[in-house]
Amino acid sequence: MKSDIFDYLKKLGLTSKATRTLYSSTTRDVDDLKVWKDEKSGVIYIDEFYTGDETYIDGSYREDNILKLNAGKPVYEKATNAERQFKSNLKFVAGKRIADFGCGNGDFLRLVKPYCSYVIGIEIRQSYLDLLRKDNINCTNNLSAIEDNSLDVIFSCHVINQLPNPLNTLIELKKKLVSGGLLIVEVVHANDFLLSVLENEDYKKFTLCSLHLVLHTRESLALTLKEVGFSNVQIEGVQRYPLSNHLNWLAKGKAGGHKTSLSIIDSNQLSNAYADVLAKINATDTLVAIAKLG
Repeated sequence: MKSDIFDYLKKLGLTSKATRTLYSSTTRDVDDLKVWKDEKSGVIYIDEFYTGDETYIDGSYREDNILKLNAGKPVYEKATNAERQFKSNLKFVAGKRIADFGCGNGDFLRLVKPYCSYVIGIEIRQSYLDLLRKDNINCTNNLSAIEDNSLDVIFSCHVINQLPNPLNTLIELKKKLVSGGLLIVEVVHANDFLLSVLENEDYKKFTLCSLHLVLHTRESLALTLKEVGFSNVQIEGVQRYPLSNHLNWLAKGKAGGHKTSLSIIDSNQLSNAYADVLAKINATDTLVAIAKLG
């Protein structure tokens, strides 16, 4: 199945055949797959490729040698990321009717559920759906099962950038929100410090994956959300991984520095300061958009 990533980016003025250059001729998981970077917008993307829904349904992409992600088994990165998302988004979701689009095994939903009037997870991986239902968390594998104009907030973490037709999906998500509702989206940042400034080849090979169809810039993420009708789009840079992780990439060419002896340097003060510096130079590893409907 092919995607319409090039056409969608071209429509928004974010790429063209004349302004894009070959960024890589391969990805971490698929050989001979071209990855493009637009020299004007900075967007990094994969054209005319989509792994297929089956990959997400059976979850085989998660059972790799990097994070060993299995339904129901806590993983350090996922747990700490859910805690971060909980702390930063509770003010938006408390007392609200919310959905998590691409909720995985429900880490975020489990944390916010006691504070919300209603929660539902949207997920196509069957093992996750079984787990969520076992734990009495509302969930569905079909967005059409959710009533239009019924939600106050929709949250989605690192899913929009994996969709072959993102504009169509965002339009459907918008229909589920009440007037004034919020869509909160996290995506991988094309201007990540390790990619844009340090130009670390090992990290580049690790990050470029066939699932990541788009690595967004602030501009491309904002334009995407405005294109489907969201207004007052605010974009902020968030740093998920600390300085120890970056040092490990530089020293050893691999991830996981935050789980080695290097982590001794990751005090809250240093981690916050490092994240603040990366945000100031627009080089965080993640972008978060808060978009309002109406």
